[in-house]
Amino acid sequence: MNSFDTIIRGGTVATASDVFRADIGISAGRITALAEKLHGADQVIDATGRLVLPGGIDAHVHIDQAQAPGLASAGARMADGFLSGTRSAAFGGTTCTMSFAVQHRGASLRAAVADYHRRAQGNALLDYAFHLVVSDPTPEVLGQELPGLIARGHRSVKVYMTYEAMRLSDRQILDVLDVSRAQRAITLVHAENHEIIGWLADRLERAGDTRPKHHATSRPLAVEREATHRALTLGEVADTPLVIVHVSGAEPLAEIRRARARGLKVFAETCPQYLLLTEADLDQPDMLGAQVMCSPPPRDTESQAACWRGLEDGSFDIFNSDHAPYRFDAEGKLHAGPNPPFRRVANGIPGLATRMPLLFSEGVVTGRLSLPRFVALTATNNAALYGLPAKGRIAVGADADLAIWDPEKRVTITNDLLHHEVDYTPYEGRIVTGWPELVMSRGEVVVRDGALLAAPGRGRFLEQDISSAFGPRAEGLPWISG
Repeated sequence: MNSFDTIIRGGTVATASDVFRADIGISAGRITALAEKLHGADQVIDATGRLVLPGGIDAHVHIDQAQAPGLASAGARMADGFLSGTRSAAFGGTTCTMSFAVQHRGASLRAAVADYHRRAQGNALLDYAFHLVVSDPTPEVLGQELPGLIARGHRSVKVYMTYEAMRLSDRQILDVLDVSRAQRAITLVHAENHEIIGWLADRLERAGDTRPKHHATSRPLAVEREATHRALTLGEVADTPLVIVHVSGAEPLAEIRRARARGLKVFAETCPQYLLLTEADLDQPDMLGAQVMCSPPPRDTESQAACWRGLEDGSFDIFNSDHAPYRFDAEGKLHAGPNPPFRRVANGIPGLATRMPLLFSEGVVTGRLSLPRFVALTATNNAALYGLPAKGRIAVGADADLAIWDPEKRVTITNDLLHHEVDYTPYEGRIVTGWPELVMSRGEVVVRDGALLAAPGRGRFLEQDISSAFGPRAEGLPWISG
């Protein structure tokens, strides 16, 4: 009888702290050996000349998300469910997704989570977890539903400071943070000042400035800076860790750095659109600018440079896609008509399959980022921050979620390569260097040489452990080592 189910032989292994040559032995879906010249396996995969990386974790993904009445996206339909969303993730080297179970006003949070489980089961190709979105923190939600769901492994909660149908007041956010602190759940914050956005958008509409480019005008960087400062103050008062998601430029990042200097536990995320797109991409003819509308919007080249510096110097802890899969048609972006005002365009851009190749090409290949830093940003830090100890690392005992990369392969990104149900990608025609050619989930090959090998429904729901953010900041958090 062989010692292993699978051996990955001859590759260069990269973790969040090191790069080394080793074979990887896999048994029963887990990594059971890391050593040179392993023998005795039912299957041997030759990784000579290739990089072997942890499968990515994309911890900011909107999949099959029901739309709340009152949102710009109300009436729009997300193109990706759990089958197509996790399929697209796998082709891009990601082996675990975290999406959002959204409570709508007047509805039960518990019922929203149960519905979301039904959407995922039987469809997901990869393992997955959920963040809870609280939009109506009633006494029942705060006293019963939220603590109960956290105890059952939903240990991350998201709150919004904007969107009429989703936003919470400062007092309501404090109420949610108080429960998060008591139950040791990590809280994510969408930080934009709702009142300023509304005031600016009203002025733009009165002036007839309603094209997609004016979406960026209505949400200047100051809107994000102020809300980030306020969110950090609320977290400080509530004495609980926060994650500020989709940070888009220097000013909010400076608020985060100042909060850390005061000793606060705050973690920062950015996304590909803030590195590679600008507000100029919203100024295109025939509503094409709507394809890159997201919130916060892409900004200018100075903001791009600030985000790159934040990735390089450790200010950003995690790198996720904020995948929001709306088609460019009457069911998606243009649900309010062929030439809608920017306030009626569904917000968000697709990015699940392109997240890791874009950062590898623009970060690792260019020398901006080390390979361990890439692994930390795309996999290991998400696992630590969101309580997924079996994921995001190459170590004995971890799940065998792995991606074998050809670091020199040049690929021209086209929409048909991405295997989602969206009809465009904002990165069409961009040439990248480095691409995953084999992807493995719990020891099972799910993608090989451009072919999908996994069956729908094989993905499992992951109960989250307590976040490493609740320990001392230097203890067990891989971003400290770099």
